[in-house]
Amino acid sequence: MNAKRYAQHPNPPCSKRHQSGMTTLGVIILVSFIGLFAFGGLRLTPIYLNYFKVAGVITGVYKEFDGGNATSAAVRSSIARRFDIESVDIIAAKDVKVTKVDGGLEVAATYSHKAPFIGNISFVVDFDKRVMVRR
Repeated sequence: MNAKRYAQHPNPPCSKRHQSGMTTLGVIILVSFIGLFAFGGLRLTPIYLNYFKVAGVITGVYKEFDGGNATSAAVRSSIARRFDIESVDIIAAKDVKVTKVDGGLEVAATYSHKAPFIGNISFVVDFDKRVMVRR
């Protein structure tokens, strides 16, 4: 019974009129958005890789000195040495704050990094890595 209905229908369901898809303009817009996001990711990747280096140094200092009655000078020396080994140049060892707090030392690496994107548009990313080294 259904076969008769489709046979007599002026526009069968498999005709061109019922088919739809993406136009060339739609594809161009989609590809441009994907390309824009991929370019942004490429610009931000080195910034985050540098942050992972800094975070690794701060975590390494924590593992080295936690519970070992560390001094500010020893912690600063270790940070400077680790920055040299890891080739961290986005932040200097003297910019890492080592402050005495109750129960130990707080080591804080706080900095901003600016990366150009397109024309006068830039990304600014703020990083803050802190650890508490107990005495």
